[in-house]
Amino acid sequence: MARNPNKVGVWQSLRNAWKVQDIRKKLVYTFLMLVVFRLVGVIPAPGVDYARVQASMGSNTLPLLDLVNMMTGSNFQNMTIMAMGITPYINSSIIMQLLTIAIPALERLQKSGPEGQKKIAQITRYVTVGLAVVQAIGLVASLGYIKDGWFNTVLVGVSMAGGTALAMWIGERITEKGLGNGISLLIFAGIISNLFTGYTTLIRNAFQATSLTPWLTLLAVLLVAVVMIVLVTFVDMGVRRINVHFAKRVSGRKMYGGQNSVIPMKVVSVGVLPLIFAYSFMAFPGTIIQLVGGSDSAAAIWWSRYMNGASFWYLLVTALLIIAFTYFYSSISFQPDEMAKNIQQQGGAIPSVRPGKPTADYLRRINGRLTLFAALFLAILATVPTVFTVGLQTQIPFAASSILIAVSVVLETKRQLDDLLVSRNYDSIS
Repeated sequence: MARNPNKVGVWQSLRNAWKVQDIRKKLVYTFLMLVVFRLVGVIPAPGVDYARVQASMGSNTLPLLDLVNMMTGSNFQNMTIMAMGITPYINSSIIMQLLTIAIPALERLQKSGPEGQKKIAQITRYVTVGLAVVQAIGLVASLGYIKDGWFNTVLVGVSMAGGTALAMWIGERITEKGLGNGISLLIFAGIISNLFTGYTTLIRNAFQATSLTPWLTLLAVLLVAVVMIVLVTFVDMGVRRINVHFAKRVSGRKMYGGQNSVIPMKVVSVGVLPLIFAYSFMAFPGTIIQLVGGSDSAAAIWWSRYMNGASFWYLLVTALLIIAFTYFYSSISFQPDEMAKNIQQQGGAIPSVRPGKPTADYLRRINGRLTLFAALFLAILATVPTVFTVGLQTQIPFAASSILIAVSVVLETKRQLDDLLVSRNYDSIS
């Protein structure tokens, strides 16, 4: 009897996959490309004054940089050619997704099939490179890291945009020839690098300490991480199944339909985007205030006192933004009218629900409940690391977005791995 791949652990799936030659090649290719991505990330960017970088190491308080460092594996902090990482691609993808809703021409292009989607992907690449140039020059210049002269400014923009283009190319190659979503795996690699560095620091502090407190802190941080990973994994795998019955229909001498199907609706379908949107939104005011008025201005002092990352008001506003962005993204990504239309055209119907508008209203109502749970879950999840940071009086080396991204990437990659095994009838390998 074949084993259910959903009940097979990650390590068991990897052992099974390693026995299959073509899947083993995909795994090795993916690993080598990730190694190349991390190795390229140590190349210094030209035009940067590294004396200033070293002098101000750890003293930067711009909130936006924490988010960039998290996404790039601290490449921005080290001012390498991968300083921008894949973040401009994420931003451009979000921009293009929103523009396809606002601009009818792009919406038609998106719905025109594979060719239209290829054109949108090509436009996204151009937007990514342009956005990388602007972000690199703007952020690095605001920190005062660029050497004097316009030529150095050009070097910083071109080199870091080139690093983003290379990261984008590596991600696309992993998606095409490797295993999993390449862009997600690049972000995952950066997050794991930050986690490794953070826990290494905690372990070093524990061994160097003369009291028991650092060991208790390390144990508490590990416990919080494990609990969050288990909880996020449980919720991420949660699915609301909606039964659909397809009526029998005769075409010639053949009979079609007469079967039951299931529409899976993920409990947290919005992923990590509401967290990223909320963190970015909260990071911009403090960043702009410091860049314009300086850290000693009245606005900067007020912001650091009442809206710092550990304050009640910061946590409250962030939670409200996460809830708002969750509803916003769900409203543009879930189309109940179109789903109801497709079900009706295929001769299907949800039991006890009439086709057409009642079906759309039913799907909208179910999605509303799931969105409410997702919004509250993400809002609570985002506050947990901060609460423990204040309680333990130490810096926890992960954020809610880091855990959510890491768990989602691992689960999605495992699903693809299991699908490959099942398609080759290797799911019962012991």
